[in-house]
Amino acid sequence: MNLTFYVILALVLFTIGALAVLTRRNAIIALLGVELMLNSCNLALVTFSRMWGNVEGQVFAFFVMVVAAAEVVVGLAIVVAMFRTHRSASLDGVNQLKN
Repeated sequence: MNLTFYVILALVLFTIGALAVLTRRNAIIALLGVELMLNSCNLALVTFSRMWGNVEGQVFAFFVMVVAAAEVVVGLAIVVAMFRTHRSASLDGVNQLKN
């Protein structure tokens, strides 16, 4: 399989994730969009690493996965805090969390 297909797939996944973040008002869907964008970047990193024959891109993709896991933990904690106070996971009430 040609490596161009992997780059095109990464671009499509990143676009879908960006559209989910920009258009949806639900916090969980926005978090899923961010995760989709991070995973598409990982796919591009691994593809270019494989194309150039080194492992630096794969190691960097591993660190991006670690940061993504930490982001999920913090993001879900914020969503739970929002849901407890407002009974909604909408991103419209995020600015009211500072009370």
